Amino acid sequence: HVQLVESGGGSVQAGGSLRLSCDSSGYTFSRICTGWFRQASGKEREGVANIYRGNGKTYYADSVKGRFTISYDSTKSTLYLQMNSLSPEDTAMYYCAARPGGFCPADENEFDYWGQGTQVTVS
Repeated sequence: HVQLVESGGGSVQAGGSLRLSCDSSGYTFSRICTGWFRQASGKEREGVANIYRGNGKTYYADSVKGRFTISYDSTKSTLYLQMNSLSPEDTAMYYCAARPGGFCPADENEFDYWGQGTQVTVS
């Protein structure tokens, strides 16, 4: 049973930083895409960043490039999202997701496993 559990959200002032964590359990896939998504109130969910563990290739949405960094610690089975220079536009519920397979899909609906989310509020 695959489980993803996010943590690290909270309230921060504009310009500040947060690091989100996503602890995973229940699978041992080496070829898997894991990523972060967010959904602001009244808006559609959007992809923020993802990383393909097979080769370490990363993707970032234009809105977070240069500010956010995605990484994975295989020893802890934990996915991270380091968020710097936060702005109120980054306020959203952040979710981690995973998709076993050979690539990271462009369509978020192709991700198979999702966490419950962690709230990030920037004021």
